[in-house]
Amino acid sequence: MSKASNWHWFLLSVFIVMADQLTKYMAEVQLTAYQPFPVLPMFNLTLAYNTGAAFSFLSHAGDWHRWFFAGFSFCMSVFFVVWMVRLPAKACLQLTAISLILGGTLGNFFDRLFSGHVIDFIQLYYHQYYWPVFNLADSAICVGAVLLLLDLSKNNPKRQSI
Repeated sequence: MSKASNWHWFLLSVFIVMADQLTKYMAEVQLTAYQPFPVLPMFNLTLAYNTGAAFSFLSHAGDWHRWFFAGFSFCMSVFFVVWMVRLPAKACLQLTAISLILGGTLGNFFDRLFSGHVIDFIQLYYHQYYWPVFNLADSAICVGAVLLLLDLSKNNPKRQSI
């Protein structure tokens, strides 16, 4: 198979972006900002706006970081596209991982570009311990990162001999 056949993996990225943007739109229409809506024990829907990076890092640093993170996301997206195109077609786990990361990166990129913040709405908690609110794009990035680590450990001959 040629490397050109990797282009179908971009459909997964497009699906992630579309699902992410649709769920964010639904959250903005249906939820009140910062008011938890209980769904299940340990799971709320809570609309939140993140102007910073992961876990609201740099959220109070002014407007410069909006463009910095948007630019960084764009550059990383280009990097992931090039990586995907260059991978052999049989590298399915890597291609899945990078497709998920690319879709998540672009989902949050569009938020920053058009809204100036990332829209989050998924809240997990246990008693009084709350995980920071996140979205589908964040989930896709995390799952993709775990898959990349699994692929790295699976394909590392030194790790296999341990």
